[in-house]
Amino acid sequence: MSTKPSAGTVCGPASPTAGAQTRLHPLPLGQVRITSGLWHERGEANRLASIPRGLDRLHEAGNLRNLDIAAGLAQGEAEGRIFADSDVYKWLEAAAWEYARTGDEQLLADQLSVTEVVARAQAEDGYIDSVVQIRENKERYRDLPHSHEHYVAGHLIQAAVAQVRATGRRDLLEVAIRLADHLAATFGPQARDDVDGHPVVEMALVELYRETGTREYLDLAEYFVSARGRGLMASYGREPTYFSDRVPVREATTVEGHAVRAVYLAAGAADVAAETGDAELLAALATQYDSMERGKQYITGGLGSRWEGESFGDPFELPTDRGYAETCAAIGGVQWAWRMLLATGEARYADQIERMLFNGFLAGVSLSGTEYFYVNPLQLRGDAHPEHERSAANGRRGWFDCACCPPNIMRMLSSLGAHVATTTDAGVQIHQYANCTIAAGDLQLDVETAYPWDGRVRVTVRQAPTTPVELAFRVPAWATGATLDGAAVAAGDYARVSRTYRDGDELVLDLPMAPRLTRADERVDAVRGCVTIERGPLVYALEQCDQADGAPVDDLRILPGAPFEVEHRPDLLSGVSVVRTTGRVASPPPAARSPYSTTPAAAREENAGREVTLVAIPYYAWANRGPQPMRVWIPTA
Repeated sequence: MSTKPSAGTVCGPASPTAGAQTRLHPLPLGQVRITSGLWHERGEANRLASIPRGLDRLHEAGNLRNLDIAAGLAQGEAEGRIFADSDVYKWLEAAAWEYARTGDEQLLADQLSVTEVVARAQAEDGYIDSVVQIRENKERYRDLPHSHEHYVAGHLIQAAVAQVRATGRRDLLEVAIRLADHLAATFGPQARDDVDGHPVVEMALVELYRETGTREYLDLAEYFVSARGRGLMASYGREPTYFSDRVPVREATTVEGHAVRAVYLAAGAADVAAETGDAELLAALATQYDSMERGKQYITGGLGSRWEGESFGDPFELPTDRGYAETCAAIGGVQWAWRMLLATGEARYADQIERMLFNGFLAGVSLSGTEYFYVNPLQLRGDAHPEHERSAANGRRGWFDCACCPPNIMRMLSSLGAHVATTTDAGVQIHQYANCTIAAGDLQLDVETAYPWDGRVRVTVRQAPTTPVELAFRVPAWATGATLDGAAVAAGDYARVSRTYRDGDELVLDLPMAPRLTRADERVDAVRGCVTIERGPLVYALEQCDQADGAPVDDLRILPGAPFEVEHRPDLLSGVSVVRTTGRVASPPPAARSPYSTTPAAAREENAGREVTLVAIPYYAWANRGPQPMRVWIPTA
C-alpha cells in the first residue's frame, strides 16, 4: 500500500504531463499554502462546516444509501436523481484535497469508508452507477442525453485522481481504472459511436491519463471531444443545442446551450489540446472564450442567462433579476480559464479566474459554509415571489433536490491553492493574491497582503537560487496606475523582474483600489442607463438592510459624479469593506392605470426624491442576513 505523498509533491486537479504543450506549469498543491485572509477564512468554513455537513446531507438525501443498495449492503429503491452518485464523488474529491491541505485524519477515514462501498458496488465489468444498477441495470446507456452515466463516471475518476494524489491510496483509483477500461471497450470509433449528454468525463479521462500514463484514456477523451457536435443527440429525439452538440468543438465560434455542460466540455477540450499539441483546437477554444467574455458573461463572471435550459442566451442577453448564473457554471468557468491560462500564459485568463472566484463563485456559499445558492441573479426585487426552490427569494438553502452545486463548491475551495501560482523555466508567476507561502524548487516566497480590501502585495524572498530567476506578478486589467517597487507597470499583463535574489529581498506591488463606476455595453438592454460599483476585484451590490429608512432598493438612483467613501468593517459580514456614495430615492409616479408614460425620462427625474447615502457591500456577501431586496446595477439619477 502506498504511503501519503509529501505535501510538496501533491499535484492538483489539473497536472499536465511533461510533454504537454503548455506555457505554464502548475505548482503541486502543497507548495502553495494560503495562511490567512479572506480565502483562508473561506477555506476554514469549508473544512469545519461545509465538508462535514455535506457528508451528513448525502446520508440524509439517500445518495450514500443508493451505493449501499448497489453494493448489497442494504435493500430498497433508489432515491434522487439518476446522477445522484456524482454528488458523492465530488464530496470525495473535496475530502481528498482537504486532507492534502490539512492532514485531517477524520477526513481520510470518512473518504476511505465511502470508497469501500463504492468499490463493492462496482459491477464485474467495471460499470458503476448505483441508480441505474438498482432501477434498470439491463438498460445501461439507454438514454445517454439524460442518463448522465459518463458524467457520473467522470466525477468518480476525478475523485480517484484526487485521492491517490492526496493520500497515496489507490483504493478508488483501481475502481476508476476498471471503469475507464469499461468505457474504452464500450465507446469510441471502433465500438459505440455516442456521447453523454453532460460533459465532464473528458477532463477526467485526460487527468487519469496524466496519472497513469495509459494513452487509451487520452484517446477516448479526444474521441468524446471530436464526436460532439455531430448531432448525436438528435438520434434520441433531442434538440442538440442544449447539449453543445450542434456544432463540432473545433468549428464553434461561441458557447451555447446549457452553460455548465458547455464550459465543462471546453475545459476538457483544452486538456486534450494541451496533451495532443492540437493548436487548431486550442485556437477554436480561445475564440469561444472571447465570445463568451464579450457578450455572454455577467459582470460577476456568472454564466448562463436563462432559467430555460440553464443556458446561455443570445449575445448581450443578460437580464439581472432573471439571470441564472448557476454556481456550477462559475466553477466550470474557472476550470476552463485555468486550462487556457496554463496553455497560453495570457494574463486575461487569470483576470477571469479572479472575477469568477470573488464574485460569481463565492456568492454561491454562505459565510457559515452551510447554505448555498444554486442560481446567482444580480437583482432581487422587493416584491419577488419564491416560485422555485432555487429562487434567490428563498435565500440560500442547506441542500437541493438537484445538489450539484454544494459539493462542487467544496472541491473548488479545497483545491483553491492550486490556482495561485505557476512556474516556467524562467521562474514563478503569481496569478492570484492572498497571504500565502510559495515554494518552487530552490525559490521560496512569502506573500503578505490584505487583498481584496487593500491593493498592496508584499513578496519577501525566503530562499533563492544563486542564479537569476524571474518573478512575474499579474497586474489586473482594472488596475490602471499600478506600480511595482514604485515604478509604473502596465495593467492587463504581468510585471516581470528577473535578477539574482537573496534571502530577505522584497518586492511590493501596489494596485489602485479606488472604487469605480462601470457601465455595460449599450447592447445589454437590461442595464442600459445603469452603473455598478467595483472596487479591486470585487463587484458591489446594494442590499436593503444597509440603506436608509424609506429608501427601497428598487427606487434608488446613483449620482455618477458623487465622491466615494470606503470603510473597512471588521464587524460586518465576517469583515468587509463597504463603499458609500450619494444617490436619490426616485419619487413614486402618480397613480395611474399603467406603468407606461409619454413623459420623457428627463422630465420625470426633475422631481426626483430626497438625497440619501447609498451603502454597497461586496456582492458575494449578500443574503447572509436573510433574503432581501438587492441590486448590482443601479440606475443613474
